[in-house]
Amino acid sequence: MLSVRKIYPLGFASNCYLVTADGKTAVAIDPSQRRVLDKAKEAGLQIVAVLLTHGHFDHVGGCFDLDAAGVLIYCAAAEEPLVHGRDSMYREYGAPMPTFNTFSTLKDGDKISLAGIDFSVISTPGHTAGSVTYQVEKYLFTGDTLFEMSVGRTDLPTGDWQTLVKSVRKLYALAGEYTVCPGHGDDTSLQRERDGNPYVRP
Repeated sequence: MLSVRKIYPLGFASNCYLVTADGKTAVAIDPSQRRVLDKAKEAGLQIVAVLLTHGHFDHVGGCFDLDAAGVLIYCAAAEEPLVHGRDSMYREYGAPMPTFNTFSTLKDGDKISLAGIDFSVISTPGHTAGSVTYQVEKYLFTGDTLFEMSVGRTDLPTGDWQTLVKSVRKLYALAGEYTVCPGHGDDTSLQRERDGNPYVRP
């Protein structure tokens, strides 16, 4: 049975989600801090893969130890230049620039099975050029595209407001109901955002 464990950050960083089907192995979505590894161990979970919604420094801080352990890190192909480039804001915030050894890329429409869980990749650019949302069962992991009654900022490198609006509406157009697990703040539902998000209307 699918289980999602949310790890709120300490200080400035993103939410991280540990997704597991067997209660033993997990996929970490946006492991923003090293404490994610400790929290996984406390829960008896071994992180076997990482999915990044985008490459900003506040979403990847826990990747360094995971990369060193040989855990494969995935992000969108369109996002790789930002992950490894100066626009990722690592230097601006005094964070080390990543040089991941176990790195692989994904594209819109890809389906990937990790830790016995099937993930679908939905391209949702706007916050950054390569931002993606991961869908698994009735969960959407939206990174900094869609928040509870808000949306991601677009004034950072590779961001674009009109592109973000199209991406949010793309999510609204998905059939059915989903739990939205955002990069910052509390979870929400897709229907709640369709009905009342003040920034982007369907």
